[in-house]
Amino acid sequence: MKKIAVFAGSFDPFTLGHLDIVKRAAALFDELYVLLAVNASKKYLLPDSARIEIVKKSVESIPNVKVESFDGLTVEFMKRVGAKYLVRGIRGSADVEYEQSVAWNNKVLYPECETIFLSSALEHLTVSSTVVRELLKVSVANNADGKETLAKYVPAAVVPLLLSSL
Repeated sequence: MKKIAVFAGSFDPFTLGHLDIVKRAAALFDELYVLLAVNASKKYLLPDSARIEIVKKSVESIPNVKVESFDGLTVEFMKRVGAKYLVRGIRGSADVEYEQSVAWNNKVLYPECETIFLSSALEHLTVSSTVVRELLKVSVANNADGKETLAKYVPAAVVPLLLSSL
């Protein structure tokens, strides 16, 4: 039986920290879905189409990774694709507390769901979508130095996609 996992998030935008979790999770499972959460009531910096394109470009070299979007509960998507594992990245104790609560609720909704926590790599502890959004809001990437700074937080190959999506 195939081991299928889901790594879900808003990925607004997708960061090097996310990519690290994807690579590590892909090595553990036969199939990994990177699931882009779509929520019409939530305001994202980037449109859904740009977020999907950025994630796809970021993971294109990992053969057992699929990228999809879904508007609904992650566990409903998991049931649809036969996934039993939900991968979550954690950076610190605040993440653990929040993620544990979500994991318990997911287990109630889908008893077969096992949440797998992967600790962030040390070099990505300070990387977050929030930091990237702030850098983009203050136009840090409007010059070569700014693009270099941005590439410390997101995959270099997607920097042009990210900038053109704004």
